[in-house]
Amino acid sequence: MSTTMTDVIWKPTGQYLKCRANDFIEQQGLKDWRHLIRRSTEDTSWFWKEAIDYMGFKWTKPYDQLMDESRGFPWTNWFVGGQLNIVDNVLDWHQEAGKTLGVRTSVGGNHQALIWEGEEGGLRKFTYAELNELVSKMAGLMIQLGVKPGDAVGLYLPMIPEVVAALLACFKIGAVAVPVFSGFGSQALATRLLDSEAKVLFTADGGKRRGKLIEIKNDADEAANELPQLKHVVVVKHTDNPVNWHEGRDIWLHEALKSVTAAPTKLDLPAEHPSMYLYTSGTTGKPKGTVHTHAGAMAQIAKELGFCFDVRPDDVFFWVTDIGWMMGPWEIIGVYFWGGTIVIFEGAPNHPTPDRIWQIVERHKVRTLGISPTAIRALKSAGEEWVKKHDLSSLRLLGSTGEPWDQDSYMWFFENIGQKRCPIMNISGGTEIVGGLLTPLPLMPLKPCSLGGPGLGMDIDVYDENGKSLRNEIGHLVCKKPGPSMTKGFLKDPDRYVETYFSKFEGVWYHGDWAKRDEDDSWFLFGRSDDTIKVAGKRVGPGEVESVLVEHIDVAEAAVIGVPHELKGEGLVCFVVLIPNKQEQKSLEQDLRSLVADKLGAVMRPETIHVVKALPKTRSGKIVRRSIRAKYLGESAGDLSSVENPDALDAIAHLRKP
Repeated sequence: MSTTMTDVIWKPTGQYLKCRANDFIEQQGLKDWRHLIRRSTEDTSWFWKEAIDYMGFKWTKPYDQLMDESRGFPWTNWFVGGQLNIVDNVLDWHQEAGKTLGVRTSVGGNHQALIWEGEEGGLRKFTYAELNELVSKMAGLMIQLGVKPGDAVGLYLPMIPEVVAALLACFKIGAVAVPVFSGFGSQALATRLLDSEAKVLFTADGGKRRGKLIEIKNDADEAANELPQLKHVVVVKHTDNPVNWHEGRDIWLHEALKSVTAAPTKLDLPAEHPSMYLYTSGTTGKPKGTVHTHAGAMAQIAKELGFCFDVRPDDVFFWVTDIGWMMGPWEIIGVYFWGGTIVIFEGAPNHPTPDRIWQIVERHKVRTLGISPTAIRALKSAGEEWVKKHDLSSLRLLGSTGEPWDQDSYMWFFENIGQKRCPIMNISGGTEIVGGLLTPLPLMPLKPCSLGGPGLGMDIDVYDENGKSLRNEIGHLVCKKPGPSMTKGFLKDPDRYVETYFSKFEGVWYHGDWAKRDEDDSWFLFGRSDDTIKVAGKRVGPGEVESVLVEHIDVAEAAVIGVPHELKGEGLVCFVVLIPNKQEQKSLEQDLRSLVADKLGAVMRPETIHVVKALPKTRSGKIVRRSIRAKYLGESAGDLSSVENPDALDAIAHLRKP
């Protein structure tokens, strides 16, 4: 019998019942995980106070008041009067082994902190002491270049060790890190650096992706020419390719570090001092700069890596991500808080061979592997034989985020990569929260594609259009109480922030996702609510249709949009990518149209099916449906700087019928 969405496929036993979440449950005298979630969401103040103490935050000055809501939900201040620094907690703390605070024990300088792999076989490793030395010197260089607390510093680097060190160096001296995906062009970079008023930019002479040299220094130069406030460009010598040099502005990192004085950690930062400006994808207009604080970001991230992913010092943690996606800073802060080891890699997950990720897991005995559904669909299409070549027995937990799953791909991940013995910690939140609204716990039974339940301390609900709470129906995902990591507005655009999250339901955070909570309190997502298509008066999310399309044996990926239809209002147009080496059959379009009609009803039968070579996506793996629709209809697609493969959009534009 085939698995359905209502079947429980994961029931925790053994080590999973001894996780940190269970320890907290016992310490607090709670009954079980259901009681923990209910108590933490009903009394969020209780949870955050107890969780911060339990986890062992190092404050240089304890806070006087947990939160101040006097200006209303959107502008809540947290940990009022407190002082701390992220680096003091995640790096400095671990230099001397054996110290304890809360449930944390420092791991010592000799503990492995970072493993890096390059596309061409390069390997670099850093202990906590070695990483701390690099961070302190890079922080000293920033001070030497005139960077002061509150100043923004751009990070436009490949996923190499220096980008980890640069992020932490910003935290160390109270500068604000502005991570930017190194695949962005000059205009996208300039927009973000101008908005944040960055004074210094860290970049590299180049990067590598799919065997090709990415000359990011050229784009950095073009951006810098538009930025009068940018005084210095610090360049990492990574690929040894020739670059243009601007005397008086450009600085080689390796040369500068020879004479720089290591900087101490600035310990007296207010809890609400900004740590990062993280920019959303910007596919629908000007990118939004989300503002994250030292205490707020660390509270959310440490909680998720501690309770949801149960990170321990002996864990090797590998999330397929980039520094320009929030999951990059998220894993760096969270794993180092708990003293674990991070694996990062440069390049593409399926190059030079489709088993690159599985090689990394086997070689470094990865215990937690996080990856997007899009990446799994691509790796799945290469065939199971690439997986079977490798020993994946080190894996303990799987992770995912970025978009809704289809059941077929989810089960392939669960059965072939996790071998039915690893739960999938499927989490969902966003850049604006630098964490999750929905997160499972290792203690929870899981159904296919589910996201467990509300993140601890996050009062989550599903609303209908009138703001009424729903059960077992699809509605709007909302958060009814503030959380410490929610963005402090949008940088320089407070009105847009309030309009985006608080205009639909008064006093409630509207997240923009379709969600459902079933009768067993399992939670599911169905895509963005602003992507909803209305066919003959019936609403359908593109993810729902896409899940049906990828059930076809020949289809690897799918994207669905709604286009104007004179009878139905909107009709469905579908774009599918076939599995490798599969030729399009004459019957494919009719087969897919019938499959959707059978599963979702005749009214949902697609108008057109297009076979394409690739779907346009952001670097984080999100399909840019609104841009697809705009290109297909001949409309302006807006800011495309976050699209990794814009040629795929151009191909879709050519499919449009006159």
